Amino acid sequence: MAQYLAEVDGVFVALADPTRREVVRRLGRGPASVGDLAGEFPMTLPSFMKHVRTLESNGLIRTVKVGRVRTCVLNRERLAVVDDWLAEQRAIWEERTDRLEQLVTDLMEEQE
Repeated sequence: MAQYLAEVDGVFVALADPTRREVVRRLGRGPASVGDLAGEFPMTLPSFMKHVRTLESNGLIRTVKVGRVRTCVLNRERLAVVDDWLAEQRAIWEERTDRLEQLVTDLMEEQE
């Protein structure tokens, strides 16, 4: 359980930054070189590389270097961590609202 929570935390930390979210969104259309991705953002390449390393260290992207070109690829399976966590939260809140609805219904029936 602790490992799962650490994975969830890491993915959310990586996605907390708008630049990194945009990189993930862009890589959703297909692989791209670091140079091409960096060109879309108003920052230096070393600053951009920090974002790439954060995404890579949290498993959201993989990079492959061929010659002098480093290509980034989205790891779509890693996004399932977010989906799983959201599904758990949705189930918890649906159960809570169902219980609240039942309580209100019972109280209304008692008053009739």
